[in-house]
Amino acid sequence: MRRAVLTSGAVVASLAGGLLVATAAEAAVACRVNYTVTSQWSGGFTANVAISNLGDPVNGWRLTWSFPTGQSVAQAWNASVTQSGAAVTATNVSWNGAMGTNGSAAFGFNGQFSTTNTNPTAFSLNGVACTGSPGTPTTAPPTTRPPTTPPATTAPPVTTAPPSSGWNPPSNLVQPLNAVWTHQEQTYNNGNLYGFRNYGWDQLFANRGYINYCVRWDSSATVSAQLRDEIHAALKRQYKKWMDVMVGHNNWPYTDVPVNVVGWAVRDRNQLQWTDSSVDIYVNNIRENAPQCSEPCGRFFNQSGNYPNCPGGASRHYDHSLWLTDGFGGGAGGDWGQRMGREYFVNARNSENIHIFLHELGHTYGLDDFYDWDPLPGQGFIMKAGSASQITEFDRWMFRDWWRHLKSRYGY
Repeated sequence: MRRAVLTSGAVVASLAGGLLVATAAEAAVACRVNYTVTSQWSGGFTANVAISNLGDPVNGWRLTWSFPTGQSVAQAWNASVTQSGAAVTATNVSWNGAMGTNGSAAFGFNGQFSTTNTNPTAFSLNGVACTGSPGTPTTAPPTTRPPTTPPATTAPPVTTAPPSSGWNPPSNLVQPLNAVWTHQEQTYNNGNLYGFRNYGWDQLFANRGYINYCVRWDSSATVSAQLRDEIHAALKRQYKKWMDVMVGHNNWPYTDVPVNVVGWAVRDRNQLQWTDSSVDIYVNNIRENAPQCSEPCGRFFNQSGNYPNCPGGASRHYDHSLWLTDGFGGGAGGDWGQRMGREYFVNARNSENIHIFLHELGHTYGLDDFYDWDPLPGQGFIMKAGSASQITEFDRWMFRDWWRHLKSRYGY
């Protein structure tokens, strides 16, 4: 088990030399781009960019566009982004450069604007205009409303309920799932995957079916009571997406997993603009150069499950930390919790899928990264960073596979 898994790597960087890019002379490039503003606030916004490759396979991509109303990129993930004036260049990172025919890649960024945030409409992939279909003239795509169907990088949700018992994945996923589990058994915890005892599963069952959080507010920004409550609500909604995968499956005992936020850690109490006692507050306990919730209350520090020195008592212990850091690109996840950009999570708090959080929470429950291999070529899934923006069927069955192999640990 990797206790800290860096994913969705950080991002605003200059172009690296030696990048393999398929040019128009080497491959027939045809593409479609779906540019979506997923959230917007005064002077800032978050955007997602999904590229669909409609031409020959490419090994390395470079997407270019120009902002029409003076916007600028402040922070990006799943791509290296540079900007000169209005012109923006995004290039692949190490794990998402290959796009087969009908394959896809996606990245996101936080941006800034002054008065108007008009979407760009003309994109080029490796120097060739993206017109939406192979062989069409290289003119800018029309400025119509974005399609209402999900981008190609997002798999449709499963509409059927999971089986009520047993292990019965779709036949096309049996071999990929076996390959993933074998890889995890060989690589986790020096080949002793089962010897690790602090997966998210262990924490959940130690509590008999609930999870407690503490928020590490690694920021100088203030927090109103309303924003606090919205962060809590977003956290609970997103966590539920993984827990709902298990309901009714293979003797899973819970129909609902309550998620409670029991504490906040800050550098200065005045940052928190509320006076109620709904959460414990930890001030200026600095660990890893960031505010830390009380160690005697943390599951990571007390894996026996006993919290005799927790100031708020055992009921106020926390299993995971939600670590929100100013300017942090991408994310990290492990048995200690999940970390990502403070701006990213706050700005996405009302989104249907906070995809970096979903990816990192997958790591807390043992799910692997897929930077250097792909068990499901040509199909995106949330644990393959940058290839999907929601939990897919393959993610669901990988998650259930952990339960299949660990449930005897908990008496099922």
